[in-house]
Amino acid sequence: MNYLNKEIVVIGLGYVGLPLAVKLAAHFKVIGYDISIDRIKELTDCNDSTKEIKKNILRKAKNLIFTCDKSMISNKCIYIITVPTPVKKNKLPDLSLLKNACKLVGKNIHKGAIIIFESTVYPGVTKNICAPIIAKESNFKLNEGFYLGYSPERINPGDNQHSLDKIIKVISGSNNKITKIIGKIYETIITAGVFYAKNIEVAETAKAIENAQRDINIAFVNEVSLLCQKLNISVYDVLNAAKTKWNFLPFQPGLVGGHCIGVDPYYLAHIAKKLNSSTDVILSGRRLNDSMTAIVFKEIEKQIRKDSRILQIGISFKENVPDIRNSKSAELAKLFLEKKYKIEIHDPVANPKEVQIDFGLTLSKLSGKYDYIIIAVAHNFIYRNNINILKYTKKSSTIFDITGKFKNKLSKNNIKYWSL
Repeated sequence: MNYLNKEIVVIGLGYVGLPLAVKLAAHFKVIGYDISIDRIKELTDCNDSTKEIKKNILRKAKNLIFTCDKSMISNKCIYIITVPTPVKKNKLPDLSLLKNACKLVGKNIHKGAIIIFESTVYPGVTKNICAPIIAKESNFKLNEGFYLGYSPERINPGDNQHSLDKIIKVISGSNNKITKIIGKIYETIITAGVFYAKNIEVAETAKAIENAQRDINIAFVNEVSLLCQKLNISVYDVLNAAKTKWNFLPFQPGLVGGHCIGVDPYYLAHIAKKLNSSTDVILSGRRLNDSMTAIVFKEIEKQIRKDSRILQIGISFKENVPDIRNSKSAELAKLFLEKKYKIEIHDPVANPKEVQIDFGLTLSKLSGKYDYIIIAVAHNFIYRNNINILKYTKKSSTIFDITGKFKNKLSKNNIKYWSL
């Protein structure tokens, strides 16, 4: 079977699946499938609420069809699954969407089909959980009736410099022949090239530790930042001095949320516990980063009045993206509201309806003057309009810059300024 001239089905059209489907459509016929009718409708109208793909790009994707009709993905030979893999409230892996996708694909595959997973999982999920589901639904055996691949997503939402095609793609498959075929498929769209992992478990683990390492590094700097507060010195001055050494990694302190860095360490901890292995370092970093929202709130609360007017800028989990999943800035806003503070939230990037549904928070427009301004997320619009921020301050106002991105700009003005 010549897989390189077959139609490709991408399951899940979020931050990972949509950019992938668009890139693939330049070389293959692609069907983009999602269970959300609203998502399919907006994409069919060439609108992307994630703001990752522009309208004109969607218009040009002539080989790409969007659907939530299961019959349209039946009897295909290549499926790429990119559904979310979050954690539950108890911090255990939530594989429900992944399992549902496996059932869907299993019921529809053509004999000899390749199913490639991009969703982040803990080592062993692809072969031990996904494969049996597909086998049961299809009545095919692994490496006889169907084949598996794992090529972890490395998308960095809001980052145009490191787009899908510019990041090396890790490739793995259920046998050597299939691994090479998967590599050839991705080589058509990845200009940075591909890397062949030894096996699927290696690729799964590599993905999980990429984000866990970043989480640990940020936790370390957050801890240093808390120490610097006690020493009455700036962590940014410390980092500027330290990074003059060639091998120092200048990570920045801040709130760490989202659906990757704030989740993947728990996936590693889950499989480690099953294998009676320790993850003390991984979990200690995650615990510290999880606690930073409350720590920042307490620090700000020491310096504000109950009857004051407060503005929080930013509610998404990171700058320049509307994604609010596991947003620590949203958690921060809720802490202020729970303590009956008069806080208004402004974020022109986030979707107001989603913010209301997910967190019960209402977004506001900028108006009048505020006693305190909290910069929780450093969206680019703040960079472009940083002088405007000062228009909303009083002589007695304080700016709390959690991101530290505006230290050199705002701290020079005659305004009280605080940062981590």
